[in-house]
Amino acid sequence: MSPPILYSYRRCPYAMRARMALRYADIAVQIEEISLRDKPAAMLAVSPKGTVPVLVLSDGRVLEQSLDIMDWALSQTDAADWRYHNDAAAQATMQKLIANNDGEFKAALDRYKYPERYTGHSAEVYRAQGEQFLQVLENRLSQQDYLIGQHISRADIAIFPFIRQFARVDQAWFDAAPYPKLQAWLKQLCESELFLQIMQKSTPNR
Repeated sequence: MSPPILYSYRRCPYAMRARMALRYADIAVQIEEISLRDKPAAMLAVSPKGTVPVLVLSDGRVLEQSLDIMDWALSQTDAADWRYHNDAAAQATMQKLIANNDGEFKAALDRYKYPERYTGHSAEVYRAQGEQFLQVLENRLSQQDYLIGQHISRADIAIFPFIRQFARVDQAWFDAAPYPKLQAWLKQLCESELFLQIMQKSTPNR
C-alpha cells in the first residue's frame, strides 16, 4: 500500500503543525511541496479549496484541515501523550487556546504582518492586539514548562508556528519584549529536533 500523500508548503504555519504531528507519530508520508503560484492539479482535484496542508490517506480519504491531520496522526500514535487523553480539563483548555490562536490571534497576526492590506490602524496597533494572546501564554508558561502542563501537548505544537511567525515580523522587538517564558518556550521548540526535521527544504512539485 502506498503511503499517505501530504501536500504542504514549508513556511505555512498550518502545514508546519501538521508535519510535526505526523513526524512525531512516526507516520511515513510522501510530502509534495507545492508552489503557491502554481498549485498541482492533483492537489486541486482532491481538495479544490487550494490551501495546504492536505493529507490524502492510503484508503483515499482526504483530510483538508491541519487540526484534523494532527488528530488523525495522534490517533495512530501518541507516545508522549500530547493529547492529555485522561485529563478532560486539560483537553478543554487545549481546545480554548487553539481556538483563540486560530481566531483572534491569527487575525491580529495577519494585520501585523501586512498592515498595508488593512485600513485604519498601524502595525503597532495590530501588534498590541496580538500581545493580548502573548500575555495569556506568558502567564501559563510562568506556572509550568509547557502550555498545558509539564510536558508538551497538542496545543504547544498547534500554536507554536504562529508565535514563531509573530516574532519574526520584528525579531528585535520580540526579543526585547517582556515575555521571557514565552521567548524561552519558542526558542526551545525552534531548536528541537522535531522542528528541524520537518523544516528541511525540498523542491516544489507541480
